[in-house]
Amino acid sequence: MHGMTDPAETKRQLREKLRFRRRHFAANLDGMARLAAFSVLPEPLAETVRAHAIVAAYVAQGDEPDMLPALEPLGALALPHHDGRVDCMTFRRWRPDEPLVKGPWGTMQPAEAAEAVLPALLFCPLVGFDRRGGRLGQGGGHYDRWFAAYPDALRIGVGWSVQEVDAVPAEPTDVALDAVLTEQEYIITGERL
Repeated sequence: MHGMTDPAETKRQLREKLRFRRRHFAANLDGMARLAAFSVLPEPLAETVRAHAIVAAYVAQGDEPDMLPALEPLGALALPHHDGRVDCMTFRRWRPDEPLVKGPWGTMQPAEAAEAVLPALLFCPLVGFDRRGGRLGQGGGHYDRWFAAYPDALRIGVGWSVQEVDAVPAEPTDVALDAVLTEQEYIITGERL
């Protein structure tokens, strides 16, 4: 196997590099630039969002971009929910005035009693991306498994522009994004938008 590159090792190294890049980029943004970065959706994306009844987002952690302010006008959103440290991720309805609870991986999520829903459009966090729709996530595979189970849902990655790479190393289980939103541009990567 001399000369062969292990895709998992390559992804691990790339994640470390891109997390470092993201952390320093976000830390050096002034407060106003950070607030403005994802506060309003570009019109073509806003139109797509309005055309879907159930839109999913995520609760940003650390230096991840926060999409919730831009989506607040929708009222109800779907957010990821984990019933424990399991492979399966579901989505539950949430409104901005409702509390969130700490999930099994320390992420904030809707309460157990919140209604389970199936989003038609999904904003997902990413560690890295390319212009062909390649997505490098945290490494748990939760989004890729959900994307594979619900292939009709539109998939839009959200990240800072510094998280772009020429090519994300792809594995058979990876599912491509339809678009990527950064603080600088809205990049359509697939044929469905």
